[in-house]
Amino acid sequence: MSLRSPLGRVRGLGSAKEGVHHWWQQRVTAIALVPLVFWFVVSIIANVGSSYEHMHAWLSSPGNATLLILLLVAVFHHAQLGIQVVIEDYVHCAVMKPIAIIATKLLATAAGIYSVVCVLFVAIGG
Repeated sequence: MSLRSPLGRVRGLGSAKEGVHHWWQQRVTAIALVPLVFWFVVSIIANVGSSYEHMHAWLSSPGNATLLILLLVAVFHHAQLGIQVVIEDYVHCAVMKPIAIIATKLLATAAGIYSVVCVLFVAIGG
């Protein structure tokens, strides 16, 4: 006995088995962002008015560079997941929905990689 409707069986529609994974990713990135954003805000407030050399030395510290990279990765991944949910819920055009989702993923990936490279460039000696 199936719980799916006859129309659902004919169309082959049903659970894509992706929702729980997506939901968990959103929750995990949100939880990771709480301490990372707190660290970032405290660090920026502590360095207000600092010279360029002081900020360069701050970012050159392996711990600070690592935490900033973790923050950037979590921010871009969390944002991409959230925008994907909005697209899935509110874009009803069958052609535009996958295009918008792919474009969002590519843009978030490119911006995330660019940000990480910039942090590494400054931290390593740019």
